[in-house]
Amino acid sequence: MANLAPRCKLWLEAGGRLVMSDYRLRLLTLVGETGSLAAAAAAMGLSYRRAWGKVRELEANLGFQLVRSEVGGAGGGHSTLTEDGRRLVEAYGRFRRRVDAAVEQAFREELEPFAPPARHTA
Repeated sequence: MANLAPRCKLWLEAGGRLVMSDYRLRLLTLVGETGSLAAAAAAMGLSYRRAWGKVRELEANLGFQLVRSEVGGAGGGHSTLTEDGRRLVEAYGRFRRRVDAAVEQAFREELEPFAPPARHTA
């Protein structure tokens, strides 16, 4: 048996409606990095339509715009995070890192003594 390691899924809800998750954070981060919802969708193995639906769902549940898309001509369009979108991505990323650190600390204090020793192969 391998060493134990804590893992947790994290998401935020408002009134029972999803407003952010690690998965959606990744999608929005990729939009910010690539300047393209299509490229972000492709990197995650999503159709453009599904990715756009996830963004619109978040925007509806949050009550503000996260992504601004412009249809392009010969050069193609692009998508960018709005200022609120950028701030949310940064804040959720910081929140996620704090949660991970707290989970790791609680694991070390409570469960690490029960972890099986690592096996050494010669």
